[in-house]
Amino acid sequence: MILFFTIFGLLVGSFLNALIYRLPRDINIALPRSSCTQCKKLIYWYENIPILSYIFLKGKCSGCQSKISLLYPFVEFIVACFAFSIAPKNLEPDSLLNFFFYFSIFCAFLVHFIIDLKHQILPDSITIYMACVFLLLSIFNKPLTFWLVGGLIGLGFPLMVTWIFYKIKGQVGLGGGDIKLYGALGLYLGPVGIMQNIFLSCFLGAIVGIFMIAFKVMKKENPIPFGPFIIVVGAFQIFSPELFAYLISYIP
Repeated sequence: MILFFTIFGLLVGSFLNALIYRLPRDINIALPRSSCTQCKKLIYWYENIPILSYIFLKGKCSGCQSKISLLYPFVEFIVACFAFSIAPKNLEPDSLLNFFFYFSIFCAFLVHFIIDLKHQILPDSITIYMACVFLLLSIFNKPLTFWLVGGLIGLGFPLMVTWIFYKIKGQVGLGGGDIKLYGALGLYLGPVGIMQNIFLSCFLGAIVGIFMIAFKVMKKENPIPFGPFIIVVGAFQIFSPELFAYLISYIP
């Protein structure tokens, strides 16, 4: 059972690699077939086996010998590990639903995290997918006021702060993708949870930004991808709520 879900994770990880490459470039996720980004040689099925193909090809394209990014096997490995860690012990409907909920959200988080780091965008398609999953779960498990108010706060509060910041500084504080991601998370986290996410992700982003400027990793005027901070806090809230509650208990 666990082996099946681990292999499933490897295959999904391979698909996520395609999403990570294609979504920012506005390329259809189904067609054309995968090809080398350098020489455009078509990648055959036996060259696209998760992790194993990377090892057999020694991390290089079989055509032009250009290096294949380590990101590809890394994504496949981490998705497989997550699937292994939460694999249901039986095929009961509740166990399967829990698995697919947590697994799908983890995958969406991972795609958003990597794309925002590399391209500083959060694709609407992924955010909409997350919002649909969160909404579907909350409608059947939470009162109307919980998810509705959570979603409205997730959208409204960051939007208001961004508008005020723009009026004062003449600069945009948060991108539209960040605001929409807050809104999607609010549907699941509720009013209190999304406010915790907003403040903690902003705090975490500020700390990292200060260190990066201090150590000259980036310049003050350079924008910093903010989605990863929202995702890190959200991941703790969704996947480890007990640990999250323990950590924030130390915040005065």
